[in-house]
This record gives sequence, C-alpha cells and structure tokens, in this order.
Amino acid sequence: MYLWLKALHIIAVIAWMAGLLYLPRLFVYHTSAAVGSPMSETFKVMERRLLRAIMNPAMVVVFVTGPLIAYIADYWSDPWFQIKFVLALGLAAIHGYLGRLVRIFANDQNTRPTVFFRVLNEIPTVLMILIVLLVVLKPF
Repeated sequence: MYLWLKALHIIAVIAWMAGLLYLPRLFVYHTSAAVGSPMSETFKVMERRLLRAIMNPAMVVVFVTGPLIAYIADYWSDPWFQIKFVLALGLAAIHGYLGRLVRIFANDQNTRPTVFFRVLNEIPTVLMILIVLLVVLKPF
C-alpha cells in the first residue's frame, strides 16, 4: 500500500506543479491580450480549466496522500519533513492566490503588469527545488 500511495503522490505532485508553473505563464500572455478579444476569452477558458480540472484535484490528492505517507513512514517528527510540509503549505497558498487571479482575469480586472507574473512564476519553482532537496537528502 505504501508504494501505491507514494506513486499516486508523485503523480499528483507532478500534475500540480505543472499547473503551478503553467498558470502564471498563461497570465503573462493574457496581460498582452486586449480585454474582450477572442484571445482574452480563450485565455479565460484555459485558465479556468487548468485550475479546476487539473490543479485543484491534484492538490487534494497531494494533501491526502502526503500525510498518509508521512504517517505510515513515521516522518511527522522529522525536522526535514516539518520544513517540507510548511513549504507545501506555501505552494497551497500560491495555489489559492492563483485561483484569485483566475477570477480577476475572468472579470477583466487585472491591473498587474506582465513582469509581476513573470516573477510570480518563479516562486513555485524555488519552493519545489527546496522540497525535492529535503525529500531526497533528508538533511535534518
């Protein structure tokens, strides 16, 4: 059972990270589309579907399987795991913020420049790198 949970967790993490990395990139392109244009409307559909059909379910699976794996493997008291869990909560916070941005774009209310979304796109990458290093190296 442990290996099946681990495999499911890794699959869900990959799907979730793909969305966390792709959605801000869609925002970069969406900012250059004229409000009400066919391109803007297409971006709205892409953003909404990415969030609802891929990112939300993947995040739920991550936060169901991850704690189960930690319980089975008795990782809860390990400092590396505690830091990893906090970083994963950081990814969840970014996910929530991206969901808010999807609604802002859907209502044609974005006021942020392209550069904001380019920088935002890097935050999940940094968190992901730190999480992978903690899981693989278990330094603490």
